[in-house]
Amino acid sequence: MHTVSDLKKDLAAMGFKGTETVIIHSSLKSIGEVEGRADGILQALEEFFAEGLLVFPSMSYSLVNDKQPVFSVRDTPCCVSMLPEIFRKRPGVIRSLHPTHAVAAIGKEAAEFVAGHEKFDSPAHPDSPWGKLYKRNAKILFVGTPTIHSNTFLHGVEEWLPVPGMLTEEPQQLVVYDYNGRRIEVPSRRHVGSHSKWYDLCRPLFFEAGALAEGKFGDAHVFILDARQAGDIVYELLKKEPLFFTDEYQEAKQQK
Repeated sequence: MHTVSDLKKDLAAMGFKGTETVIIHSSLKSIGEVEGRADGILQALEEFFAEGLLVFPSMSYSLVNDKQPVFSVRDTPCCVSMLPEIFRKRPGVIRSLHPTHAVAAIGKEAAEFVAGHEKFDSPAHPDSPWGKLYKRNAKILFVGTPTIHSNTFLHGVEEWLPVPGMLTEEPQQLVVYDYNGRRIEVPSRRHVGSHSKWYDLCRPLFFEAGALAEGKFGDAHVFILDARQAGDIVYELLKKEPLFFTDEYQEAKQQK
């Protein structure tokens, strides 16, 4: 069984100092048996990055839509995995107010990091938390995930270009309730297509550029992606071929 101390040693072995901004995509069961179970894992992460900023995706895109338009920052669960759902409820964690693509954070400048997400009509505007990952030179950790395709940050890069047809033309009329119960109207466009299933094609490019490294956290294999380097690589790729991550482009390419 892994201890909290063991997990902190794993983070140090990956080269982290504890002052970084990190966002974690995770498979809880991949980490193995840990003292305190999920709370032990989160304790290790929060203690190690106490001088940095620890972020988890806290998205509810499958739960909030035009038919079920209400997002409560306190009550609406996230739909991405178990560890983020537990994390968002922990003392000191602050969740952003975006109805479909919120993040949750604790640590240095957490309130500033999540602030204003509800002002944008798209999930990953450059001034949203997803764009701030680039500005803060964050690391994106994929803990126990076999690929790096579940990567909303790269959706952001597609938005920033922008890639044609990446977002719905008409926004859904969604509603957010903040921590004080205040109602906020948030017109929100949705991401379109299955672009993320092609993101793993960038893995060789990231390794070649030194933007991607590997490590371990408990029993889990970890990919460590440098957000700024990865963002620059994908931005240049999409400038040359904006439709690179679309089914149509990749399927046509495979048929040649």
